[in-house]
Amino acid sequence: MRDTGQPEWRCGAMAGQFEIKSPRLEGPVRRLSGGWQTRVKLTALLLHEPNLLLLDEPTNFLDLRTQLLLEDFLQSFNAGCVIVSHDRTFLNDTCDHTVSLSRGKLTLYPGNVDAFWAYEQQQREHDERSNAIILVKRQQLETFIVKNRGHPSTAVQARSKAKQLERLGLKVIEGAERTVRMKVPQVEARSGPALRCAGLSIGYPDRLVASDIAVEIEHGSRVAVVGDNGQGKTTFLRTASGSIEPLHGEVRWSFGCDIGSYAQHVYASMPEHYTVRQYLSTEATDDVTIQTVLDMAGSFLFRGDDTDKHIAVLSGGERARLCLAGLLLGKHSVLILDEPCNHLDVETVEALADALNGYQGTVLFTSHDRSFLERMASGVIEVRDGRVTNYLGDYNAYLYRVRKEIEEGRRTKAPARPAAIPETEQSKAERKARNLRLHELRTQLESVQRQITKYSEKRMLLDEQLGLVTAPQELARLKEEHIVVAEKLASIEERWLVLQEELEKEGGTR
Repeated sequence: MRDTGQPEWRCGAMAGQFEIKSPRLEGPVRRLSGGWQTRVKLTALLLHEPNLLLLDEPTNFLDLRTQLLLEDFLQSFNAGCVIVSHDRTFLNDTCDHTVSLSRGKLTLYPGNVDAFWAYEQQQREHDERSNAIILVKRQQLETFIVKNRGHPSTAVQARSKAKQLERLGLKVIEGAERTVRMKVPQVEARSGPALRCAGLSIGYPDRLVASDIAVEIEHGSRVAVVGDNGQGKTTFLRTASGSIEPLHGEVRWSFGCDIGSYAQHVYASMPEHYTVRQYLSTEATDDVTIQTVLDMAGSFLFRGDDTDKHIAVLSGGERARLCLAGLLLGKHSVLILDEPCNHLDVETVEALADALNGYQGTVLFTSHDRSFLERMASGVIEVRDGRVTNYLGDYNAYLYRVRKEIEEGRRTKAPARPAAIPETEQSKAERKARNLRLHELRTQLESVQRQITKYSEKRMLLDEQLGLVTAPQELARLKEEHIVVAEKLASIEERWLVLQEELEKEGGTR
């Protein structure tokens, strides 16, 4: 109501479209998980009644239920909408036109993404067939001209054929974009249970996330961990990988399992003095060649001189990609992946799915990318209402059930909150101190974000200048300035990570 100036009934009606109902609707925003806070932001945005929506990666970090609710809204949205997304399923379900950006050209196609790619492939095949026919015709004309241009009786006819030859031009067919290919660890196929949990409780010293967990994962399976944001998917993965201890019970992996894990917090502790090439070579097994290391680096967008960059100057997204590339160069029999598709483009996500589908080991993963989930998941574990269980059905069955719940209006009740305790003078002072601390952290974070934008723009400008300058002295000066700016940017990004962690500990993320 404060953000949009809309009356209470209007705000309540729009909030209802995104399932924001009591007690969430009446409770404080800071108590909501990240996914529910995103719903609140979307609701406020749409209450402004825009006639054009520009959405840049709107599905990032949205759980399945929120994605479906957003899809439903956009399908009934009567104004214009432009969406940039790496999620093909989301684009196909919401867009009726496609704009492709390739090699500096924009192409508008009156159809969805899948139809556009099918058209492109058909057009390429048609042009290739046409060129093949033209080449045969040109060869026939050239043969005729050579044989007949020296004879007076046929010279005129030869000249006519020469004019025809000039008009037979080939259609220009641009080479395909660089194809991403990945190789995953070659491990021995095994059978039987890889993981068993019985009577397991997970969470943190001050908060129980889920209890009475009884799940079993077979060797060689690719199991998706699904559920709404804030339910505990990441907590379960971290417990399974051993990065946090269970509150009760134990996680039992079968003998000989070598576990490799990827999580969003891992890349913050990478060795900064290593170059990209050095890090990947260190993570790779002994039988991996240098060329395989470079190919893997290229698959994750580290090409040419990028392989000589030090980790210290890489952005958070670049570090995340590098960490995942290093994991795939190892020889782990189990891969635990928390949101592996973040920071990857469509082609790289598809290449990752193809590689993992050929992997003989076990994969336990979570993702918000439905295309990746549909291609990857051979099994499903659901995290819901304090329970973690094997879902009796595949991912499509789970997707169908969630859609059914949305259509029927059945919603999971919010966990009951303990009765309010009267606030003492001490607790009141602690609350005020905490709020002051949160305000200071957020102010610092906003300042650091502005600095990141400033120095990122400086680095991009220097990158452009380095590509244009040839004079040795000017080139040396620009390189030195580039190093200074990159080091400053890395330092600022580290400060951002520290502030973000402190804010999360205080429970003040927004």
